[in-house]
Amino acid sequence: MRTPTLLLALVSTLALALGACDKGDKKSAGKAPDPQGTVGADGVRRVAVQAGKGGYKPDKIPGKPGEKLILVFTRTAEGECLSQIKVGDGKVHDLPMNTPYEIEVTIPPAGGDVRFACGMDMYSGTIVVN
Repeated sequence: MRTPTLLLALVSTLALALGACDKGDKKSAGKAPDPQGTVGADGVRRVAVQAGKGGYKPDKIPGKPGEKLILVFTRTAEGECLSQIKVGDGKVHDLPMNTPYEIEVTIPPAGGDVRFACGMDMYSGTIVVN
């Protein structure tokens, strides 16, 4: 009669351990980049942007008039649409697969949101100026 109790305890312990591992994986897998980014030694803020299934994450990035940013796009989905990016009225850039690609952006001193979009204009995001 003691064996079923030990077996039940072992199975319960394994189930809890596997459940804890699974929860950790889901948290890290679904986490989007921080829209605030990080400020480098040069004073320029760098913001990571994932270009994947469902579009851009984050798709809204806060900014200030006259601020210089570096948007670091990483494309994680196949397909022609996300293979290109256009920021503001700038030129169209090709985004390589799974490789960070940096685009420098200066928000106009007068303010105004800056839009970025894929080559087919199906997915977009915005630098929202406060």
